[in-house]
Amino acid sequence: MKIVKKISFVIIGLIVVLVFSVVIFLQFKKPNYEAEIALRLLSQPTTTYIDNYGIPHIYAENEIDAQRVLGYLHAQERLWQMELMRRIAPGKLSEIFGSTMLKNDKFFATSGMEESSEGAIAALDKNSETYKLTIAYLEGINQYIKEGTMPVEFSILQITPEKYTLKDVYNIFGYMSFSFAMAQKTDPLLTDIRDSLGMEYLKDFGIHGELGTKQLKSFKGKSSHFSEMTKSITSLLNQSPVPSFIGSNSWVIGASKTKNGKVIFANDPHIMFSQPGTWFEAHIVTPKHEMYGYYLAGTPFPLLGHNHKYAYGLTMFENDDLDFFEEHQNPGNPKEYLTSTAYKKFNFKQKIIKVKDSSDVVLSVKSSIHGPIISDVITGFSTSKPIAMSWIYTQEKNQILDAIYGLSHAKNLEEFHSKIELIHAPGLNIMYGDSQNNIAWITSGKLYKMDKSVNPNFILNGSNGIDDKKEFLSFSDNPYSINPPSDYVYSSNNQTAAIKGYLYPGYYLPKDRAMRIDELLNTKNDWTQKDVEKMINDNTSSTATEIVSNWITALDQSQLSDTDKNAVAKLKKWTGSNNLNDIAPTIYNKWIYFYLKNTFEDELGKEKFDLFLGTHIMKQVIEAQSKNNQSVWWDNIKTKNKKETRSQIVTFAFKEAIKNLQINFGTDVNAWTWNKAHTLEYNHPLGKVKLLKGFFNVGPFEIPGANEVINNLMYTYTDEKINKVKAGPSTRRIIDFSDVENSVSILPSGNSGNPMSKHYNDQAEMYVKGQFRKMLLNKKEIEELSTKMLFKPKH
Repeated sequence: MKIVKKISFVIIGLIVVLVFSVVIFLQFKKPNYEAEIALRLLSQPTTTYIDNYGIPHIYAENEIDAQRVLGYLHAQERLWQMELMRRIAPGKLSEIFGSTMLKNDKFFATSGMEESSEGAIAALDKNSETYKLTIAYLEGINQYIKEGTMPVEFSILQITPEKYTLKDVYNIFGYMSFSFAMAQKTDPLLTDIRDSLGMEYLKDFGIHGELGTKQLKSFKGKSSHFSEMTKSITSLLNQSPVPSFIGSNSWVIGASKTKNGKVIFANDPHIMFSQPGTWFEAHIVTPKHEMYGYYLAGTPFPLLGHNHKYAYGLTMFENDDLDFFEEHQNPGNPKEYLTSTAYKKFNFKQKIIKVKDSSDVVLSVKSSIHGPIISDVITGFSTSKPIAMSWIYTQEKNQILDAIYGLSHAKNLEEFHSKIELIHAPGLNIMYGDSQNNIAWITSGKLYKMDKSVNPNFILNGSNGIDDKKEFLSFSDNPYSINPPSDYVYSSNNQTAAIKGYLYPGYYLPKDRAMRIDELLNTKNDWTQKDVEKMINDNTSSTATEIVSNWITALDQSQLSDTDKNAVAKLKKWTGSNNLNDIAPTIYNKWIYFYLKNTFEDELGKEKFDLFLGTHIMKQVIEAQSKNNQSVWWDNIKTKNKKETRSQIVTFAFKEAIKNLQINFGTDVNAWTWNKAHTLEYNHPLGKVKLLKGFFNVGPFEIPGANEVINNLMYTYTDEKINKVKAGPSTRRIIDFSDVENSVSILPSGNSGNPMSKHYNDQAEMYVKGQFRKMLLNKKEIEELSTKMLFKPKH
């Protein structure tokens, strides 16, 4: 018995020592917010204030010093995220995660992003401010790597970081740009539907732009199972530990429509949620330059920003800048492929992918004149004809770093506009407002026209000499609106009006958000910052009630139970809001899922249907099809000697939805509130390990909002109990030029990526409640609310 007690005491003692050791270890991982630090190559002492939300305000004598400090602080807060970001494009995730990331690495190593980065660096002017400031930023990161405390993730995965280079910066921008593209999720699936079912089945999808009824207008003042390719690429993006860009809202209200007679700017880019979040906020002040910016991890210039003079932000243009070409191999020589004039040899290049706890993988990358052959690295996709990926980002001159430097350093609207021309891809809606009461919406992207016989929504023919002919448009033809008569501009990923009679192809989102934004802006002429704060959190759908009305008229009333009728009554009274205590959105979203399932799954099969749920086309089709009695999709092809109607499918889907809700929430319809069915959790890559989930993840939270409302908190339609939010506003920013120093913002979780920082999740509760905090610009206020760090030259 005494032995047992002794053993028990020893075990307890060991546990106490272990816990104490872990606590001490983690304490050493905390970021430093109050210190004096000697920084190599710094020319002058530089003071940095870390405010009450962990945002650094860097006051330097010159911008080179400011960038060096920014790099150091960015690494202190986000080095783990930087490490992930820089590894994606060159295919180096397997080196730290093992073979689970090998599929991702093979695809991205083949994509051509790394080669694009190399070409951009070779062409970069080494005497330019862009280059000098980027190098200073990298030097700051590398000093932190050499002297600072490594994140806890590095200890868990046993990572020894290497120096950061200019190539890492370009690779990060490359991955960001690829995540904007939608063709890889859509074109192969549409090709498969066309080849297996026929063009009749694509009429409802609006592939010629006919569903883009809410357009942004310019103002100048055989089946090869291609869906396997969609499945594979979508899976790679979903598996990536770094979030993809999805969509966005932005609007800029001109002086004549605001109460105080000054421009109000609003922006909320929509990105897949992750922990840490996408943006790192930092404020730089020098005698010649000021910018409060939002930075991607590992990049020196902000994609979003403002100062006392102007503000800018972005949404996704959703234009088509990526095409797939089916190459025709030479039957007598598999190393050759057919062009419109003759056979040409594929280009071959070997790459080595290092895999943790395993042997290296040798990858042979093959490419044609159209781009890299990606069919060789896509799991489950088998075709006798190689598929090449042709992407504007990798095929045209890469000037992304110069462009983003230019946006953050523009002296006026004209200079700002000119820098957008440097962005060939991704396609963006870039929004602008300034203290001089200028407002603008300007699109980026190298746009092109194809032959009228070519539909870029499908896999194209690489050898006929027609499908690959592009007529590039002048940048002056890109859609834009500067100081329009309406005195407001907006974008919510909706289609633009025709360009010289050409309706530009793309993967545009439905009119829901655009209608709501336009409706609200058009009817009010005394906007204040508080009004815009309310609007950016608006949860009301502009189309859901119409869809519900269309469906209710189609319901077979004779089949409805008392519970069904009660649910219908809730829907009839619904105004389209998606607040926490609303009941109708819970019913509506479940009905949407079962409508989609019963309409499309019989033709597509389960795998293709699941892929379809992840496309913008799915969102586009719902409203138009809700009133289309003649849609070919209504018929269930699995039932013989019977042709289903819209009424039958809508009724059956409604009955299934109510049954599902009764199972999950009980029989009392009044208990089916949206807060029980719509939640958000910020997931860290290591949070997948149950033991680590509570330490790294943030949430879950009940949250209002829904798909395609202004407060666009996105989820995949599902038959599961909870609609788990996957993406949404990565920040909500509002800049009022009548009182710019009291402009506001919010991040989903916090500004730090270090779990031991108090700023890791200090904004999470505020975010889900739709609250804001100030973006501090006033130095006196900054000093009062901050701790102080002093960076001194290291001799």
